Amino acid sequence: MLITATGTRGAVVAPHRLAAQSGLAVLREGGNAVEAMLAAAATIAVVYPHMNSIGGDGFWLIQEPGAKAPLAITGVGAAGARVDEALYRARGLEAVPARGPLAANTMAGTLSGWQAALEVSARWGGRLPLARLLEDAVTYAEQGFPTSAAQHADSRDKRAELAEVAGWSATYEPGGAPPAPGALFKQPALAASFKRLAEAGLDDFYRGELARAVAADLARAGSPLEAADLARQEARVGPPLSLKLGCGSVFNTPPPSQGFASLMILGLFEQLDCREAEGFSHVHGLVEAAKEALLLRDAHVTDPAYMEVALESFLEPQSLAGRAAGLDRLRARPWPFDAMAGDTVWLAAADAAGRVVSFIQSLYWEFGSGVCLEETGILWQNRGCSFRLEERAQNRLAPGRLPFHTINPALALLDDGRVMAYGAMGGDGQPQSQSAIFTRYAQFGQDLQAAVTAPRWLLGRTWGQERHALRLESRFPDALVAALAEAGHEIERVEAFDPIVGHAGAIVRHAGGLIEAAADPRSDGVAAVF
Repeated sequence: MLITATGTRGAVVAPHRLAAQSGLAVLREGGNAVEAMLAAAATIAVVYPHMNSIGGDGFWLIQEPGAKAPLAITGVGAAGARVDEALYRARGLEAVPARGPLAANTMAGTLSGWQAALEVSARWGGRLPLARLLEDAVTYAEQGFPTSAAQHADSRDKRAELAEVAGWSATYEPGGAPPAPGALFKQPALAASFKRLAEAGLDDFYRGELARAVAADLARAGSPLEAADLARQEARVGPPLSLKLGCGSVFNTPPPSQGFASLMILGLFEQLDCREAEGFSHVHGLVEAAKEALLLRDAHVTDPAYMEVALESFLEPQSLAGRAAGLDRLRARPWPFDAMAGDTVWLAAADAAGRVVSFIQSLYWEFGSGVCLEETGILWQNRGCSFRLEERAQNRLAPGRLPFHTINPALALLDDGRVMAYGAMGGDGQPQSQSAIFTRYAQFGQDLQAAVTAPRWLLGRTWGQERHALRLESRFPDALVAALAEAGHEIERVEAFDPIVGHAGAIVRHAGGLIEAAADPRSDGVAAVF
């Protein structure tokens, strides 16, 4: 049985233990929560390459003591200037492919987010040099790290669709096969890129020597992205979306993130006045709230420059009450909806001064586009395959447009002074896992680690089958499963600790200085505290 980790001077939660330890080491050296998070983010970009990369995107929520809301940083890259419908139609394509160089069509924004976060750290008096924050990432890329079972499994399972993509096999199949679990895995080209960033600064990725190498790499691989697309990249910094609940305020990232859906689920669920965790009304209520939230998300969330409605209007009490009244508390709503996939890493950090960070970065699918750049060793995302070529599509492809994002970090300011950073990986499952963890801990008073460990669910289509099942981990009681099925939910039982429901975690800092941290037993991670 896992026990909630506790400390007072700092904590880092990550889905890989080496990343958590990198962040904790920075805290022990006097670094702040942002510096710890950057160190952890850099390490996990090396040691969990199937899940994330500096060739992807990322979002931050940063909370300072006394602030009424966290700061949101959106490190998202737009479609390149040459990326338009004609590019794909000319090749006889009816959709943006999910893999290969034409899927590598949006700029990588995560490093611009790191840079914006470092500027916040500098205002706090952050003193650790960038070279120190990237030190572990360089070491693990250059000298190697033990391959995780998850990396091995994803390499094996995705090999058929990735083997012919530029650079993938050469990088991720040394010796002609996926490395075995525990085998030492090295990425020398990526190590050189991290060394360059440590010497020249993060902006070098977009407007320096590394940018020129990346642009040349992208061109050789056949990506439509160019040097000018790199030079245009900037992170967006501003207020988050927010919602006031009975126990406190919850926050998430604004569009093009699906953070709105996470808040909407919690707002609708509170209207249902559920009084007890883990029973039918808890699980059924959150699932039905998720259906409403995901439908609204798909109808409205996209690049904010193209949005015609203010999402805040859906989060107003009158709107939530009206929509909640339409939810059936006893019967399942028909659900002909295809879930979106996604592989991601969520991390959190807290320091002794009371600063808390909720952070997420992603490639979208496992190994993203599959394009691993030859000279720089950087794996590129496929977030742009979410674009649609149809004229009336909500997320229609256009040059310079931001793609829709499933990734979203969550943070809550509870009325008793606790600050809670929480999140999960897993596409459409992210807001569902967030709602399970938040309600268990903040509304029903469960132990933090118990709230993360407890069985979870995922609403969405079963891969390879034309079904739209509610997948439940096998640890749910048979009586509850039967009641959900009787209510009309199409049930599919999955493993007891199935990674399909996502890798989650949470950190809570109490007003008196106690820090609680919980990692997901479904992942390779830990909650590291001191």
